[in-house]
Amino acid sequence: MDLALSPEDIAFRDEVRSFIAQNLTDDLREAGRKTGGVFTDFDAGMRWHRALARRGWSATTWPREHGGTGWSAMQRYLYAREMTAADAPRLFNMSVRMVGPVVMKYGTAEQKAKYLPGIVSGDIVFCQGYSEPGSGSDLASLKTRAVSDGDDYVINGTKIWTTNAHQANRMFCLVRTSTEGKPQDGISFVLIDSMDTPGLTVKPILTLAGDHEVNQVFFDNVRVPKANRIGPENGGWTVAKYLLEFERGGDAYTPNLYARLDDVRRIARDEAADGSGRLVNEPDFARRLAEVEIDIQALEMIELRVLSDLNRGRNPGAASSSMKIRGSETLQKIDHLGVEALAWYASPFEPEARQLGHNEPTVVPEAGITAMPLYLNNRASSIYAGSNEIQRNIVAKAVLGL
Repeated sequence: MDLALSPEDIAFRDEVRSFIAQNLTDDLREAGRKTGGVFTDFDAGMRWHRALARRGWSATTWPREHGGTGWSAMQRYLYAREMTAADAPRLFNMSVRMVGPVVMKYGTAEQKAKYLPGIVSGDIVFCQGYSEPGSGSDLASLKTRAVSDGDDYVINGTKIWTTNAHQANRMFCLVRTSTEGKPQDGISFVLIDSMDTPGLTVKPILTLAGDHEVNQVFFDNVRVPKANRIGPENGGWTVAKYLLEFERGGDAYTPNLYARLDDVRRIARDEAADGSGRLVNEPDFARRLAEVEIDIQALEMIELRVLSDLNRGRNPGAASSSMKIRGSETLQKIDHLGVEALAWYASPFEPEARQLGHNEPTVVPEAGITAMPLYLNNRASSIYAGSNEIQRNIVAKAVLGL
């Protein structure tokens, strides 16, 4: 693969930089810098989403016919590098990244017209109803039941670890519509059009970092029109697997990894090594920084290949599992180095320091206020979207034929 930038690529990169300079306000940059979880502050992220939508850039992986950019793999990668380098907010992108491609592939013409324009504009924001207590990596064991009643399904059960269910206005959900045959054969994929639907209750779960990012959602006779089902009844497992390919690989991993590594270097340049010199010059720490950078470079090659395949209309397939494994484990290595670099300054619990506009003195150095929250939050990165153990099984079966 030729990775040299063409004149067209350079012109595109400069166009992105110009847009950032004109539209990324100081408070949005602050929100990006203070991201201690997977996504930036929801309100700030939605403001940035709408700014991108006005420019036609909110759905960078979508084809133009559905409101996307139609960009090449290299353009998407350059865009991600520039946005990350500028501390742009990390968008809550489950609608664009996950459910949008599913609607494009499996949805009816009416469903495409109903959902896709609103996803692009930011008016429609989906959260994900997959995991349940006892049904995470073994998703096929889910028990949330949808019983047919005329033109509706009546749903009872619960979903857990539902990111931003308290902020989203819709949900895409896996439900059990049959108990016959294999567990995978009785699952359907439905869209819930309002988080205020009668019988639907959202309860917060606070993380170790002190953030309200995830929730548990309860369904008590929640009625959902069958017209909101994507794909055939009991065919949701196929739809779900397609969606997970985009959850595991579809956005660029490595721009964020490079940015996080730069953050750790910045901390290490400021912190002493055993009271003498700088930690960044301590041989063992410098060696581990270099090892992680090599890991990122190796992942970058996989990522560019996947992006190239997506640009040609090919599904990422098992390569998305490889990216998910390498990306999440490399991220955890970086987080570990960040906490190690902060030493005792990693311990103070100051979630208020990550709030927009906070200007009070903090114990933790400004460069490190997200280090421990990211370390804690990203421990889950090797579990969500299918645990890494499951991903290794997928690679073993699909690639190695084991």
